[in-house]
Amino acid sequence: MKGKVFFVFWLGACSGLSAQQLILPEPASITEGESISFKVGVADSLRPRRFSMEGINHSGILFDSLGNFSWRPSFDYVNRLEKQKELAVIFEAEWADGRKVRRPVTFTILHKNLPPVVEDLPVFYVRQGVVNRYQISADYVSDPDQDPLVFKSIPSQMPEGAILSSGGLLTWTPSRSQFNTLKNSPLTLNFKVEDQPEKAETMGRIKIAITQQDLPPEMLIVPGDSSFSIKEGERVNLKIYVTDPNGDEEIRGTDFLSSETRIPKASLRTNTVTQSEFTWTPGYAFTDDAERAKTVEIIFFALDKSNNRVQRKVKVVVLDAENMEERDKLLYQKYHNSLVMAKALIDRLDENQEKLNKAYKQAKKGKRHRGIVNITLGATTGLSPVVLPSDQSKYVSGFGGTAVATLGTLEATEIIGKSKTDILEKQKINLEIKNQLRVEGGNFARKYSLKSNRRLKDFDIDQDKLLPIINDQRLMMLEMEARKPAYPKYEVKEIKKTFPDFTGE
Repeated sequence: MKGKVFFVFWLGACSGLSAQQLILPEPASITEGESISFKVGVADSLRPRRFSMEGINHSGILFDSLGNFSWRPSFDYVNRLEKQKELAVIFEAEWADGRKVRRPVTFTILHKNLPPVVEDLPVFYVRQGVVNRYQISADYVSDPDQDPLVFKSIPSQMPEGAILSSGGLLTWTPSRSQFNTLKNSPLTLNFKVEDQPEKAETMGRIKIAITQQDLPPEMLIVPGDSSFSIKEGERVNLKIYVTDPNGDEEIRGTDFLSSETRIPKASLRTNTVTQSEFTWTPGYAFTDDAERAKTVEIIFFALDKSNNRVQRKVKVVVLDAENMEERDKLLYQKYHNSLVMAKALIDRLDENQEKLNKAYKQAKKGKRHRGIVNITLGATTGLSPVVLPSDQSKYVSGFGGTAVATLGTLEATEIIGKSKTDILEKQKINLEIKNQLRVEGGNFARKYSLKSNRRLKDFDIDQDKLLPIINDQRLMMLEMEARKPAYPKYEVKEIKKTFPDFTGE
């Protein structure tokens, strides 16, 4: 009978039954784990000499020669996917006179789901500040039916940050405060194990405690590369994080060693006991003239109070590079001086233009108001010195004879003073040079106002085009006084008045 344990005994002959017939209970379904037992009887006044069964190999059925039958199908007798299984056996009775009676019987065994089994689990020892992983092993958690298992956390039991996966992987990174709490009181974490698809549950528990080992600190460097390549003048910046599995209060300090003595110890700055920052910029004289690159090895290390040590090695390759800051200063100086020279010459040309204008006006006045005396000698009788009465030591020459004097109205500018044509030519040259300087200087100031443009190879070419204008050979014809310096001290705003696009950086 299904779901019950019962015994059936048959004693002696039963009315209405023919002789030599085996008497058995009607076969019923049996569930895994349930017991069934009975005694086989016969419809005969004479008891059989012995009873026997066939087909019971590896089934677990117990049957003796007196006809006593007992059986408890194991829980793994029926596969969980089959749901039920049949077992066919043959009962046999044998008498002393050689008579035999056989009767086949078929048992139906039904599957019964069992909940998972959880044994005592090992302690989960955790370290501070790192990801701790604990896989619940199948050696301690199993299912009698070999059903798939699913692990479930109990939210109220889980510490902050802990995660239990459905596969039984527990991960947790305890904070400093959580770790310190564990030092005083270990944590017991409850969870559920559920089989599938029946969803029978069993409770399990894990004890969590801090590690009992004296472990060295752990170090993380960000960026995480172990090798860097930089140019002279570029900066290396590394963030260094240190944690101790036994508690951050065990950290004693962080420092570094280097193959290059020119790296100052001040490059490493300690912000907190767990965080430091390394900053270093190699100068432009770091590599030798014959070197194209120099390799530096830096070893960062941290110690705990037990002198346990952790270290990380970083390699820095420093490439030879041009000092762009100094080069930009030099290029700006060329840019500035070229425009200062151009402005200085323009200022002088402006002054010279005023002088030429005045000279031209004076020349025009002389044409209207000036004349000359034309003296023609007649017959000359002699030439002798004439002594002055006031000072006999001085004398002058005198002419004797007759002479004729004529007053004319010729243009005085052609004979006395400067030529008007010469002044006009100088004015023309003065204006041409000044206008050319304004145009070319303005273009030069605008094109190279940006620092990046002055780094282009065209800068020197354009500067060379400006210099011949500043040193124009026709300047000698203007006869200007060289009383001002070649590089006057101009403010930026003064240069901008002449060249609006000039920049002071």
